[in-house]
Amino acid sequence: MAVVIRMRRTGRKNRPCFRINVTDSRFPRDGRHLETVGLYDPIRKDPQGQVVVDFERVRFWLEHGAKMSETVTSILKRQGFRADKPIVKRERPGRKKKTATRARRDQADADRAAAKKVRSAERAAARRQAKKAAAAAAAPA
Repeated sequence: MAVVIRMRRTGRKNRPCFRINVTDSRFPRDGRHLETVGLYDPIRKDPQGQVVVDFERVRFWLEHGAKMSETVTSILKRQGFRADKPIVKRERPGRKKKTATRARRDQADADRAAAKKVRSAERAAARRQAKKAAAAAAAPA
């Protein structure tokens, strides 16, 4: 069973209110749920009453494998809740040294950059010569 913590819409038309529920991901959005852990009322003026959450129950469900939706994560983050995830540095088995293909590509890139620099210098020199020639032709003799 894939357990998620997500919002369930309640309230009337143009006046939404949401319950923060723990539910199976296969259940419909406003359907069956396992537990209600909070309330989010975006219309309410006072910030204390806008979000009411039982953080202990949220932590309990997260420890038991529940995943939070993006919206619930954002709302709880604004309330100062941090889901303490264990930082696991995974071993990345990969190539430690350059392969022959990578070395060849890097060399080709370096050659291309050098040729580009040479062409740029040639164009700049040609522009300078053309400018000098134009100035000499325009100068009265």
